[in-house]
Amino acid sequence: MLEHIPTDRPATPMLDSVDFPADLRKLPENELETLADELRQFLLYTVGKTGGHFGAGLGVVELTIALHYVFDTPTDRLVWDVGHQTYPHKILTGRREQMHSLRKPDGIAPFPVRKESEYDTFGVGHSSTSISAALGMAVAGRLQDKKRRTVAIIGDGAMTAGIAFEALNHVADTDADLLVILNDNAMSISENVGGLAKYFARILSSRLYLTMREGSKKILSRIPHAWELAKRTEEHMKGMIVPGTLFDELGLNYMGPIDGHDVKSLVHTLQNIKDLKGPQFLHIVTQKGKGYGPAEDSPVGTHSLSKIEKLPITPVSPKLPSYSNIFGRWLCDMAEQDPRLVGITPAMREGSDLIEFSERFPDRYFDVAISEQHAVTLSAGLACEGVKPVVAIYSTFLQRAYDQLIHDVAIQNLDVLFAIDRAGLLEDGPTHSGVFDLSYLRCIPNMLVMTPSDENETRQMLTTGYLHPGPAAVRYPRGSGPGATTSNEMLQLEIGKAKLIREGQGVAILSFGSVLGAAAIVADSLDASLVDMRFVKPMDEDMIRKMAINHDLLVTVEENSVMAGAGSAINEYLARADLSTPTLNLGVPDNFIHQDKPDNMLAFCGLDSVGILQSIKTRLNIVSAVAKINL
Repeated sequence: MLEHIPTDRPATPMLDSVDFPADLRKLPENELETLADELRQFLLYTVGKTGGHFGAGLGVVELTIALHYVFDTPTDRLVWDVGHQTYPHKILTGRREQMHSLRKPDGIAPFPVRKESEYDTFGVGHSSTSISAALGMAVAGRLQDKKRRTVAIIGDGAMTAGIAFEALNHVADTDADLLVILNDNAMSISENVGGLAKYFARILSSRLYLTMREGSKKILSRIPHAWELAKRTEEHMKGMIVPGTLFDELGLNYMGPIDGHDVKSLVHTLQNIKDLKGPQFLHIVTQKGKGYGPAEDSPVGTHSLSKIEKLPITPVSPKLPSYSNIFGRWLCDMAEQDPRLVGITPAMREGSDLIEFSERFPDRYFDVAISEQHAVTLSAGLACEGVKPVVAIYSTFLQRAYDQLIHDVAIQNLDVLFAIDRAGLLEDGPTHSGVFDLSYLRCIPNMLVMTPSDENETRQMLTTGYLHPGPAAVRYPRGSGPGATTSNEMLQLEIGKAKLIREGQGVAILSFGSVLGAAAIVADSLDASLVDMRFVKPMDEDMIRKMAINHDLLVTVEENSVMAGAGSAINEYLARADLSTPTLNLGVPDNFIHQDKPDNMLAFCGLDSVGILQSIKTRLNIVSAVAKINL
């Protein structure tokens, strides 16, 4: 077992001989364990150089090898759930020497991407989609009369989402030739994954057992009482040894649990299952972070790894609190004052900084697992009875509960506060960047939508949204803010009131959220007026009118889709008010922004100070040219 991340490339002679799965299938079975060791070392070395999620990948090294060893990929389809576990898959499918470019511009994506490799059969950003996608592929293969196998690999966390069970419920109706592998890493490998369970799994996947089972079904089904007795007996035998009765009831042939780190056992079981007809379900048990001591001891704390850098010679300045830290502190402070407050998260306790709240107020903390729809409707039910729910959720994850947001919260005008984390551009790229929330929130009646520009505004807007009698949202970015002093007080802001930061002439910049710092640099250089708009809904129409009347150009800036965003809301008001002041809307353009460092992504979108200034100068030149023509 490794206790430290390798800083030098480890010697991996066997792995170096495997460029593609076809090379892997040439290896003798008894060499697969050595390959697994080398793959694990190389994975740790790579992630140490690039940063990224690695715990899940370490846990599926043996499974990845076994799948590519048994199945004829890419003809056979492997559909991975949660892209974090696909690093070993990428290494074995022609991208070993490109792993150093992970998460870099034009480099390897941190998730499966169809255009990146033919082995990436389905793009994955959010979890729990694998069974649905794989079922679609299996049915398509049958309709096209293609003799290929389809496998969905899903983790126990992803299995908690409703879409996973919706897909399982449909699988039996299609009778598709689909194998679902449940990668269960919520428990350690215990005695129930010992000799008896291995033996039982092999029996359940053997041709003899399945032939006898199908033959008996044909005979005994003609004798009703005998058939019912046989079914109950089989379920009872399985239930004593394996937790598979649920999946059997759903129409899948359950096998397992087996040790997901025993590569030989995996290979033998998969070979037994490979050509079986109909839906199959294999339950394997793995250890997240397998092979790396710190990750095995703390699978949550070592979920991801920052790039290993040399220590700087100069002292590092104290780390500023992140926006998530500001939220976590506010939640505890408000919970002390109001016993009605409850906190809800869809499996993002650490990311949303709910750790202290969960420990101090365990009876008022609800982690609903990867169930965003349930999280929102749960909050609606709580609000109906006078409880004050706060839903801590990432911007992209709230997209998955949009129907519930509208139907269950907004239509009923229920008192729910949404603390929307990870708003804006993220280095993981389009699957995790939260750049649509202002667009999809502002069009919903009854919503209060706020965009804080610093730490203190975040705290006060959370208070404002919490005290507001109706649905409210505060959206804030990942990472730290500008370092504003945060008041211990929790004050209610005047709703819909913007703040004039500086008064200038010619150009007025109307800024939403965390881009205020870049906008301020530009406003100073142009002697422009600058307004922190703060509220996307309702907007400060008096401030907009004042700026429109007294300036030659209005510039809106937001780290959100420029289409249907906050700038569009200002355009709509100007049209209603019959104001013809020229406007320039700056935001995320109408395409998906590729992975990169967030600062580089902002620069690409023209949302840093240089880009904002250049866009304004270009627009001013155009306006001047038009004015000359009109003269």
